Amino acid sequence: MVLRLVRIILVLAIAGLATGQTAEDQDPATRKSDEPVVALGPGITPPRVIHQVTPDVNSATRGFRVSGVVLIELVVSSRGMPREVHVAKSLDKDLDSSAVAAVEQWRFQPAVKADNPVAVRITIEIRFRDL
Repeated sequence: MVLRLVRIILVLAIAGLATGQTAEDQDPATRKSDEPVVALGPGITPPRVIHQVTPDVNSATRGFRVSGVVLIELVVSSRGMPREVHVAKSLDKDLDSSAVAAVEQWRFQPAVKADNPVAVRITIEIRFRDL
């Protein structure tokens, strides 16, 4: 059974290499898309969060009291998926990682331009208070 599972994983890994995909290409949060990213502005309805995951602060704070803001920059795809998620303003390495991991799980109602969903770049503020 274990040998069969290893073969399946190996076949999937080889298939990914054959198509030229890397692990980063397969991760939806870090994958860059070919779809154009539109700047928010007049005539564009911004994306709206429809599923939000709270950062795991217990493992990130290690018993220290921490307050502040982490700014996360990302692209919300035309399908409402977060892409290219990264820290724009850091607070603490572990809190930053926790914030990124949480935002990667968020889902959005995509931005709309002329009745069509579009990809947009946004910045999200994750506020940590007296942890």
